[in-house]
Amino acid sequence: MAAREADEAVEWAAREGWNPGRADAAAFLAQDPRAFRGLFVDGALAVTLSATAYDGGFTFIGFYICRPDLRGRGLGYALWQDTLGRIGGTLGLDGVLAQEKNYARSGFVLAHRNIRYGGKAPAGMPDPRVVAIAPAQRGGVAHAVAHLNAVAQLDRTCFGFARPAFLGAWLAPPFGHAMAFVADGAVKGFGVIRACREGHKIGPLFADDPAVADALFRTLAATVPGAPVFLDVPEPNAAARRLAKAAGLSPVFETARMYRGAAPDLPLGRIFGITTFELG
Repeated sequence: MAAREADEAVEWAAREGWNPGRADAAAFLAQDPRAFRGLFVDGALAVTLSATAYDGGFTFIGFYICRPDLRGRGLGYALWQDTLGRIGGTLGLDGVLAQEKNYARSGFVLAHRNIRYGGKAPAGMPDPRVVAIAPAQRGGVAHAVAHLNAVAQLDRTCFGFARPAFLGAWLAPPFGHAMAFVADGAVKGFGVIRACREGHKIGPLFADDPAVADALFRTLAATVPGAPVFLDVPEPNAAARRLAKAAGLSPVFETARMYRGAAPDLPLGRIFGITTFELG
């Protein structure tokens, strides 16, 4: 699908209540310009599906939506089968719980649940150890650029695969902020807050320990005091769930993280917020 059609897929996601970010499509396409696939009926888009490829043989599935007036005809399943038939290696997805059995029939295995927490951003003082990130290709503050390689390495550790093209866009959100926690000259964590159709989402939120994650979360949230914020937490990370609850957030949605093929060995204890349910 072309970029304008990818924008249409994001609009469909908004209508489904998935609350995508205001600039998500551009960042997704930076990682994989061929990620968005569509099935068309009479020249009009009928089904969307993204299959974002990463170096290392990993693909993440998202944006699986059939136009409401065409549901029940097998069109979504046709695009699903065609897409999976073209992809090798490991596939991942964050699916709604009601579809878990259907994904299992396609060979996907549950790894863990994710919980979306939402509520009003708590007011608070920014932590002075949390500084802005400025991707080198976009220019910016020298001390932040100096730590960009460390941010990329932490992202690779927590995501499982390198994604430099995606990070180049995601770390410079046009409607948000990207920040790193730096202590004794070393990056201990980083996070991004971006404007969505409703409020703001914080993701990723990767940190060496709960204290670093809390400092990052509160500094990011302080940029939008009182506004709705959302944080997608891997259920096995009990410290992340405690962080969300201590900030006054409550569970609003859950997904099933599932893989087909060898699942990446992720350090869930350092993942306090998933990047997005569409990209993993």
